[in-house]
Amino acid sequence: MQCALRRMSIALIMSAVGLAAIPAREALANGTDYNDGPVVNVSAIRTVDGHFDDYMHWLSTTWKKQEETAKKAGLVLGYHVYTAEPRGPSDPDIYLVVEYKNWAALDGLGSKLDAVSAQIEGSVEKADQSEAARVKIRTILGSETIQEAVLK
Repeated sequence: MQCALRRMSIALIMSAVGLAAIPAREALANGTDYNDGPVVNVSAIRTVDGHFDDYMHWLSTTWKKQEETAKKAGLVLGYHVYTAEPRGPSDPDIYLVVEYKNWAALDGLGSKLDAVSAQIEGSVEKADQSEAARVKIRTILGSETIQEAVLK
């Protein structure tokens, strides 16, 4: 899941950064009342009815191993899984949150995370096949990357 999800997230990030790099950077620069904090990617997931526990099992095994390996390699600062009560059929019931040191930590991240996925699942191809199989139990509704403004 994470290979293609991360590639999709990184592509979205790079597109957004490329389109608004200068204004966004100026808006997020250290200010009088705050400092730039970590960058967080939040992915919204909706599990298929009856498969919530199946997806949580995958998260607690393979996904957790991937995130722990990425954390040990210094690629991510941390990760969290949040469950939510969906308001409607198209709302997420799970949020995956991955924290990075800063925007620069995303540079070249795709190939580094592919190496992590290959280490955990045997190859990038196997990781991609595993992700494709998870379509039966969940839908990725989207993701957003944001940066914390740490108040002084």
